[in-house]
Amino acid sequence: MADKGGRRAARRIATGLGFVAAGSLILPSGIAHAEPTQEEVENKLDELNEEAGALVEEYNAAKEEYDALKKKADELEKQVGDEEDRYEELRDKVSSFASAAYMSPDLEAGTTILSVENPEDLLDQSADLGYLSESQRAELEEFEGSTERLIKLKQENEEILEEAENKKDEIEDKQSDVEDKIAEQEELLSQFPSADPAGGGSDVGGSYTGSASGSAGSALDFAYAQLGKPYVYGAAGPDNYDCSGLTMRAWANAGVSLPRTTYGQAEAGQRVGYDAMQPGDLIFFYGGLTHVGMYVGGGQMIHAPRTGKNVEVVSLSGYWDGEFQFAVRP
Repeated sequence: MADKGGRRAARRIATGLGFVAAGSLILPSGIAHAEPTQEEVENKLDELNEEAGALVEEYNAAKEEYDALKKKADELEKQVGDEEDRYEELRDKVSSFASAAYMSPDLEAGTTILSVENPEDLLDQSADLGYLSESQRAELEEFEGSTERLIKLKQENEEILEEAENKKDEIEDKQSDVEDKIAEQEELLSQFPSADPAGGGSDVGGSYTGSASGSAGSALDFAYAQLGKPYVYGAAGPDNYDCSGLTMRAWANAGVSLPRTTYGQAEAGQRVGYDAMQPGDLIFFYGGLTHVGMYVGGGQMIHAPRTGKNVEVVSLSGYWDGEFQFAVRP
């Protein structure tokens, strides 16, 4: 496995040269230029898959941040509503005893009330308002506190909503980038329908029959039940998945909570090498850790591959072991 990086680099250089060569064969007018071979298309598809995988995980991370911000904004909105109710209740009480003071035969109290424009301004003069009872003073102080809390909550909510809106714009930009890469993939596949064909057929579901037990066995049972379901970026079930969505849901079935993104999942357990992998381990690929699958034993993994393909079990030999980075045991 020590030589995987070199093999990967050599393959990419060869792919790049292949496309340069194909693109440079521009013959005199009237003569068609050479088209890329199916092997070149498949190699290019691998590159696009890695690029799209990176964008998908950036999209997932941005969406996760947006969802968290939106949840916090919703919670704050409820707090604002509760505080507004309390504010209105206290305002009515303050106005009530302010009006009573105005009707009082106590000339000093009436004069003071007439000089105050807002009920909350009474607090500044309450030390001189002998006609206020202890409970009224307490309500007046609570009213001022409610006013301050309400202003603070509204400001905080506005800031969070603005941040969430910016994050939503970022998500939409990431989404556009992903869809551009997917369109490139689909264009290549349309030229060579047999290149890297979609697996799984129309059958959905399967059974894990390997040696794993306990939580790893439960995670693999869930993953196998998803066989044949289509890859959809940003999806985490129940009808379709992206790579990290599948692994997250599989381990959740075993009672283990994993982060949503490949980056987070790469830090969610004990790191192990290729030869030490056990069924259920998460396997990470590419230098940017933008793809994840689950080891099933026997040199195979189950994963949600990319657009146009379904959840499948594949051999690690060849392409995937050349992109292997490390495994993690949750």
